[in-house]
Amino acid sequence: MTTDAPSSDHNLNSLIQSKREEYVDLLRAILSRSAEGEEALQHEIAGHFMRLGCQVETISSSANRFALTSDFAPPGDDPEADRVSVVAVHPGVGDGRSLFIFAHPEGEPVADTDTWQHDPFAGTVENGRMYGWAIADDLSGVVAMICAHDAIRAAGVELSGQITYASTVSKRRAQGIYAVLDKGYHADAALYLHPAESGQGLGDIKSQASGILRFRITVRGRLPDTSEPTHTPFAHLSINPIDKAWIVYRAITALDEQRAQRIHHPAYDEIGRSTNLHITHIEAGDANRAGRVAPSAIMTGSLAFPPNEAMADVQRELEATLRQASDSDPWLKQHPAQLDWLQGISGVEISEESPIYQTVAAAIHTVTGIRPKTQSLHAASEIRTPILYSGIPTVGFGPLSGGNTQSGGTDEWVSVDDFMNMVEVVAKVIVDWCGQFSVAGR
Repeated sequence: MTTDAPSSDHNLNSLIQSKREEYVDLLRAILSRSAEGEEALQHEIAGHFMRLGCQVETISSSANRFALTSDFAPPGDDPEADRVSVVAVHPGVGDGRSLFIFAHPEGEPVADTDTWQHDPFAGTVENGRMYGWAIADDLSGVVAMICAHDAIRAAGVELSGQITYASTVSKRRAQGIYAVLDKGYHADAALYLHPAESGQGLGDIKSQASGILRFRITVRGRLPDTSEPTHTPFAHLSINPIDKAWIVYRAITALDEQRAQRIHHPAYDEIGRSTNLHITHIEAGDANRAGRVAPSAIMTGSLAFPPNEAMADVQRELEATLRQASDSDPWLKQHPAQLDWLQGISGVEISEESPIYQTVAAAIHTVTGIRPKTQSLHAASEIRTPILYSGIPTVGFGPLSGGNTQSGGTDEWVSVDDFMNMVEVVAKVIVDWCGQFSVAGR
């Protein structure tokens, strides 16, 4: 049976504030350890959870081994060795709701730090920001789990429901979260401790994510019947694939406009469109051989669709558009444009009325005074995985941050104040969600 303890929030928040220096130093120390690589970093993380009394397991997984039924991606060019995720479980002592919390470390490979103004592994703090490699994406989330559990334990709070923490490898197709869920870990709800890329910090909660399709279209042409190295005098005898690709390109842009008028999801009203389809790269011929007709033209592109649209329906729509474009031209009718799907990632959403969303929003408001809003503009967020793979309602949030290396930034940073706020929020969500069985010594 869960007991009420009206002063527990105040006691827990005060304890976290008193540990500010300790927790900031821990973030710096774990950042420094990440310079030794992912294996050393995960070993360090596992050690902290063991010292906090959790039951710790490591789970190996290979790239692309686990995937959602609807999603797809090509295998990598070079197979990588198995990589390890860390799972730490603290059993509840009652019948409260269970919670799964995950974030991903990023120990290696380190790249693009030559232009940094700060040592990527020193944890330098300037103007309230701590700078470091992958500190926003997503080491601060991993450290926040450790700090929140330390604070709950130090406050003598006994949780009624079970809490499961996971430091899951993510980048470079690691699929660590799939491996953990496939192992059988489950909960009544989940938190993904990763900041939205919106620059709003804890003001945003990720509860929706667009789906993404990436594709390649190949349009073939015909070379002139000549052995001459320069085709220009014979160009009228060729079929220039660039001309035919232009027919396909116009059909795709027309589809984009049609979809923009027809497809709607209220979460995207703030940017004025719920879906986008664009060609991002066109390649044909050889720039150093301007007199040669290209044998083919290749276009690559991407399509974002809202979570209320099924991926298969979107694929069929683009496929039909390409068939119609090919049928409209005599050459393409005999040599239709070839569509290859490169990657497909389903969209996802949970309601703002969901109990876990409400619990997180209330905790953020209590700690920061901010009433957070739904962040729906991030595509392919990893909140998707527990929802689609295991049916676990999931939201994501994180501290104010910037300079994300993976987004082309430099001198990646997190706000120290917002990191500490996140620790408080996580601790409060854990206690509020899992239930407080008793408060020892209070």
